Amino acid sequence: MTKARTFRGGTHPPGHKNLSSGQTIRRIPAPEIVRVPLCQHLGAPSKPVVSKGDSVKRGQEIGAQNGFISLPTHSPVNGTVKSVEELPMPHRRTGPAVVIETESEEGGQVFEPWKDYTAHSPDEIIERVKLAGVCGMGGASFPTYVKLSPPPDKVIDTLILNGVECEPYLTADHRLMLENPDDIILGMEILAHALGVQNYMIGIEVNKPDAIELMEKKGCRVLPLKVSYPQGAEKQLIDAAVGREVPAGGLPMDIGVVVQNVGTAAAVAQAVRDGIPSIRRTITVTGAGVRSPGNYDACVGTLFSSLIEESGGYAEDVQRLVSGGPMMGISLYTDEVPVTKGTSGVLALSASEARDVAEGPCIRCGKCVDACPLRLTPNLIALAAENQRWGMAEDFGALNCMACGTCSYVCPSARYLVHYIKKAQDAIRARGKEA
Repeated sequence: MTKARTFRGGTHPPGHKNLSSGQTIRRIPAPEIVRVPLCQHLGAPSKPVVSKGDSVKRGQEIGAQNGFISLPTHSPVNGTVKSVEELPMPHRRTGPAVVIETESEEGGQVFEPWKDYTAHSPDEIIERVKLAGVCGMGGASFPTYVKLSPPPDKVIDTLILNGVECEPYLTADHRLMLENPDDIILGMEILAHALGVQNYMIGIEVNKPDAIELMEKKGCRVLPLKVSYPQGAEKQLIDAAVGREVPAGGLPMDIGVVVQNVGTAAAVAQAVRDGIPSIRRTITVTGAGVRSPGNYDACVGTLFSSLIEESGGYAEDVQRLVSGGPMMGISLYTDEVPVTKGTSGVLALSASEARDVAEGPCIRCGKCVDACPLRLTPNLIALAAENQRWGMAEDFGALNCMACGTCSYVCPSARYLVHYIKKAQDAIRARGKEA
């Protein structure tokens, strides 16, 4: 195995992955009622194309693409539309959703299977990926076809598959690599074909030696990476894997690289080879706040409350529910929210795991500066934001922050650094709209 690499900065929070890493992926059937969000991806929500009373088939388009940064949405079941309404969402307060009464999950409407992807042009592959509604499954939910469609002046020479899964607690990608490596590898080859690149690889942290060994046995080029958070972020993964730096305000395509998640690659394989749109995904349900943590293959539109029930229900001392991981996830006020394509995990934290600490004053130790993976000065941005000095916060690079939470985690004064920086970002963007 080649020497493990990493990036500058970051931190190493306790993993807590042992809670669910040994649990195989269990497929759970669709619930009696599915609530399919039309806002599952970054960009404009899908435009509903069905109405109350309509009969729909599994795989049928129920929401049309509504702009370039947008995707179609498909029904995960055969059933009848009960309503199209605003509902609570895991990544925003509310959003539009199609509520469907399930009849079955068998058969349904799918695309023509392409057994030999090489018989199809890159443009045909990209169009299939778009029509299948595939988006990033690592959390950002960026439409995959957009990443596969760089401007003519952006020459892509490298594809990196993200098998890092550096967020504590989450193990869905790890289990997917162990249980479904063939789809991941096929998806990576299809993505490379669509991009026209010969240089492609998968990055995996060394705390997943079984995944590294299996992928290498399958003939996949693996880049072992040291365990460090937030190595799963695109810019940090690129730095660690190929030693290139994405410029501030830039994108990976600016330096000839495209990054895709392992779950996304598997979804691409299923869309191209099998003609199945993106209607299910692997999710980790974990934390000391649930009785039986596990990994599940669930359809989009399944409520978090149903996943909690599959995991034995809440433990008595559950304190907080989070969509995603503890570092970048979103704390929820209800578990009556539906699974989306970007839902990587449901985290139920106990009282001891979700300790609230009183904030203290900045002691100017510089630990947040040393740990920041983007080489920002979080302490200065936060101080500017506290005093509503939005121009100063912008000068310090507030808009470049990706809110990974590393600064807040290492701060000995428990400063709410990410909170202040997000506040500055909102104010700066609002000022830009007014200008």
